[in-house]
Amino acid sequence: MNLLIADDEQHMLHILKAYFEKEGFTVFLARDGEEAVDLFYHHKMDLVILDWMMPKRSGIEVCRTIKQLGHTKVLLLTAKGEADDEFAALQSGADDYVRKPFDPRILLLRAKKLLHLNAKVVIGNVTVDLEEQRIYRGEQDVMATHKEFELMKYFLANKGRILSRKMLLDHVWGFDYFGDERTVDTHIRRLREKIGESCIQTHRGMGYSLDDRL
Repeated sequence: MNLLIADDEQHMLHILKAYFEKEGFTVFLARDGEEAVDLFYHHKMDLVILDWMMPKRSGIEVCRTIKQLGHTKVLLLTAKGEADDEFAALQSGADDYVRKPFDPRILLLRAKKLLHLNAKVVIGNVTVDLEEQRIYRGEQDVMATHKEFELMKYFLANKGRILSRKMLLDHVWGFDYFGDERTVDTHIRRLREKIGESCIQTHRGMGYSLDDRL
């Protein structure tokens, strides 16, 4: 899923980017309102997180622009704490409103709730329990390993999108992993044996995808 985060605090941007990328999001960063609008025009976004007070164009202005163009979810961040401010944020079309300072884990949960990324995701006869970190085929726990579960979670966040072996290595094994890309093939083969061959599609020379028809 594509996520745009706009904030003029560089440190905040990089912290949030790390949290959301770990959960499988593709993250775009903007340092001001104009850059946020430009990125929104050029990339399909599933969620936009905007700081209220930004250079060039405020989060409120950017939110109104985004809502005029479609139904993309928008979450506003602000240090403002008055009831009138919250009312103004929601009146601009924002779907949610989070006051600074905040715990990035709470923001992540609020974002997932907006996107309806529930604790349990059902794909055919496979159920992925994101809270318990378990995968079930029918009623049976397939006893997925940690890496198998992380692979499945990343596929869920990018359902229908082709993911290269390098992307899977970077997001599941980490950017500092220097092993062979065939490690991905081995883990996907084992995951398929547990959840069924049809869930994960192979795209020769490109990578893998979770079947978006399921």
